[in-house]
Amino acid sequence: MDYFVGLSLSSGSSLDSGIAIMDENNKLILVDKYYKMNDIIFFFENYSSLNNSHICISLPWDRTMLDGKWRILSKPYQLVSSNSNILNRDNWTQRYASRGSEFFKELSDKGIDIHRFELYLTRQSLRLNSCYKERSPADCKFLQQALKFEWGFDELPANMMPMSQLEAIVGAILAKEAVNNNFKQISEFRGLDVIDIYKTSSANLVTTR
Repeated sequence: MDYFVGLSLSSGSSLDSGIAIMDENNKLILVDKYYKMNDIIFFFENYSSLNNSHICISLPWDRTMLDGKWRILSKPYQLVSSNSNILNRDNWTQRYASRGSEFFKELSDKGIDIHRFELYLTRQSLRLNSCYKERSPADCKFLQQALKFEWGFDELPANMMPMSQLEAIVGAILAKEAVNNNFKQISEFRGLDVIDIYKTSSANLVTTR
């Protein structure tokens, strides 16, 4: 049996990274979270079904910068690296962090099926985006309810789960769609393809009416 692993990777050890494992029947085998990169590496090194798994890992935003609130807000959204009037001191315009990239590339070189994905772009493609502020309690609740009722994850609890774990489930869904050849490559990051779902079929959604 094949397994589909989603990893919502945070930009640093101060934030939690979520991981989710799903089987071919869309049943969640494991949902957990880690903080340190060493714990994530330990998980994959001791994961017994690694060779039978397809993995999607999110691109964490690079939050290193000089100072100023406007830089924090502009970095993920504005492509300013080509503007000669804005000096790229300390590489603060780099949008994504390279955390764990060397380890993931090593796994790929060993024949493990690994892709990267842009979390918020994939949420839009899977119709899982909301009108609420990103990673706010309302956004978290919306994503959990959408995964439970629209995508058939009935085993999700009624109480609110950590956002990182829900985002990891999004990665697991994308990993399965990639195996079904329903994906497109949108870029490359540190030697790995960055993919997104090609087309969201109505057959993927669970009818609740």
